[in-house]
Amino acid sequence: MLHIFVDADACPVKEEVYRVASRYRLDVTLVANSRMRIPNEQWIVLKVVKDGFDAADDWIVEHVKPHDIVITADIPLAGRCLKKGARVIGPTGKPFTENNISHSIAMRDLLSGLRDAGEITGGPPPLKKSDRSRFLQQLDSEIQSIRRMHPLNST
Repeated sequence: MLHIFVDADACPVKEEVYRVASRYRLDVTLVANSRMRIPNEQWIVLKVVKDGFDAADDWIVEHVKPHDIVITADIPLAGRCLKKGARVIGPTGKPFTENNISHSIAMRDLLSGLRDAGEITGGPPPLKKSDRSRFLQQLDSEIQSIRRMHPLNST
């Protein structure tokens, strides 16, 4: 059954995930390094992993299955999940695919180098209303696509 995994520590679109998952009656697992408040719903689970570099990423990769959806801004995690057959969406609604993951990794490495050299300061821009809207549309589109291709993933 289709499942949504959220790389939750810094995810700005958790409320949007809850809204869409509720509409489609999908289970959601948030994976984080620390406790956080989540809605009191049986279909939402918080998995707190031990502190450690990539502990949350490793847990997600270990549990994700083909045709699940992963929500993350972490490009290396996105690549690992794609290799497992999952669909991956960033918080701005950008889907990570086999066709764009290499470019995304290269761009991340370039920007990291520029930050290290002091050429760029600060992090990504704050999420805009249009980003949230694009995220909702992309998540809905991915769910519909998976259900069309794999009717057994429908409830």
